[in-house]
Amino acid sequence: MDWSKLLFGSKKCVFLSILIVLSSCAISYKFNGASIDYSKTKTIAITDFNNYAPLVNPSFAPMFNDALKDIFTKQTRLRPVASNGDLTIAGEITGYDLMPMSIGGDAIAAETRLTITVTVRFSNKSNPAKDFESSFSAFQNFSSTKMLTDVQDQLTAVIIDELTETIYNQTVADW
Repeated sequence: MDWSKLLFGSKKCVFLSILIVLSSCAISYKFNGASIDYSKTKTIAITDFNNYAPLVNPSFAPMFNDALKDIFTKQTRLRPVASNGDLTIAGEITGYDLMPMSIGGDAIAAETRLTITVTVRFSNKSNPAKDFESSFSAFQNFSSTKMLTDVQDQLTAVIIDELTETIYNQTVADW
């Protein structure tokens, strides 16, 4: 018995099979990872993060603030507002720390780690269960033969990218 003729012999059967497959599958891709209900959430307020770290890089706070606002502007349809947004992000820069890493044979650090920590307070008016306060840290290592001032801009750019992506994912992406 030829099963292919029996199963797919009629045009009605093929049409019905395609219809069932198409109606039972729904594929949805969100390339930015955001899971925002835009019917309820239309605005976002991101206040500038002040720098309260014991060691201060004066250019870090403005660069971080701009990058944090940019990631939400570029990856969502949320309208930025000065205050009272449907989503609100506030916080402080609480750490800008250097720590010696991987001690060499001469008991001198071969690498140094720059770690930056920010505290974030997030509120969601339409879903207060998602509100949180948390600290986020990111780091980069560099050779101890180099001065921090020589590598600081490059390191902080990478750290800012990592911090803003982590904050974005924690606040509006359900990963």
